[in-house]
Amino acid sequence: MSIGSIVYKIRKKYDHGFVTAYYRDNVRKSILNSRPVVNTSDRICEIHVLTSANDWLNLIWTLKSFYHFSQRQYSLCIHDDGTLTEDNIKTLQYHFPQARIIDRNKADVKVLPLLSSYPHCLDFRKTNQLSLKVFDFALYLQSEKLLLLDSDILFFAEPTELLNRIENPSYKFNSFNRDLKSAYTVDAETVKNSLDFDLTARVNSGLGLIHKESLDLKWIEKFLSLPSIIGHFWLIEQTIYALCSSRYGVELLPPAYDVHLGSGINSSPSRHYVGAIRHLMYREGIKHLSQQGFLKSLM
Repeated sequence: MSIGSIVYKIRKKYDHGFVTAYYRDNVRKSILNSRPVVNTSDRICEIHVLTSANDWLNLIWTLKSFYHFSQRQYSLCIHDDGTLTEDNIKTLQYHFPQARIIDRNKADVKVLPLLSSYPHCLDFRKTNQLSLKVFDFALYLQSEKLLLLDSDILFFAEPTELLNRIENPSYKFNSFNRDLKSAYTVDAETVKNSLDFDLTARVNSGLGLIHKESLDLKWIEKFLSLPSIIGHFWLIEQTIYALCSSRYGVELLPPAYDVHLGSGINSSPSRHYVGAIRHLMYREGIKHLSQQGFLKSLM
């Protein structure tokens, strides 16, 4: 290995400082010594997550912090994006023994034929890895309510308002954390003119309550026919969730759940550490949980 390569690796490792590297490369792995979450059988709501070989360890932090602070036993379904190794899957199954872990190849065999009558949906599912968050979550869902979680969310206290919305039988809206700004592949004017409803601003699809009936394939097929909707790879799945929810009925979660890019947990029950601030998931979030005794409570 050349000196230049070594220098590059060192700079990359410590790009966000020694504290970040310590919590990312050392403390983060400590979650693997924690007890399994043995009871995830409550079908009042089912958690669905899409994860990868790069994100599965963060996902364990996401799920264990949720189960710990919520004290709920919601059922769990983990979707492989196609990159998980056998060891990754074995580790996830150990920590969440009642979870369904959906192999990507097997999912393709099941899901693609179910989309055969929806050509836009089928093409989207074949060409966009994040489309699994839409179609596979809906088609594997075994509850009337879905708790949508990304692998870069940490919980620091009971998410009371989120749980209230999930468990209130008369609450009929989808509900999401609020994004920094609207980040969609279509604009509100196009939606109003073409679909005759208002597109709700600033929906972020990292954390949300979704009612099963809102993920209507006929709706999605129509949405995917909008001009230029197949835009930014990372935004179209979020756009579909925003469209389905705007059509169905949606309310955003309170400001304590909002996405923000600055440092500070600020007494929020959870924080979504989106890509631009992923380093804070380690330097701030995992550090905070560790210092508050979270890991010890799981041993």
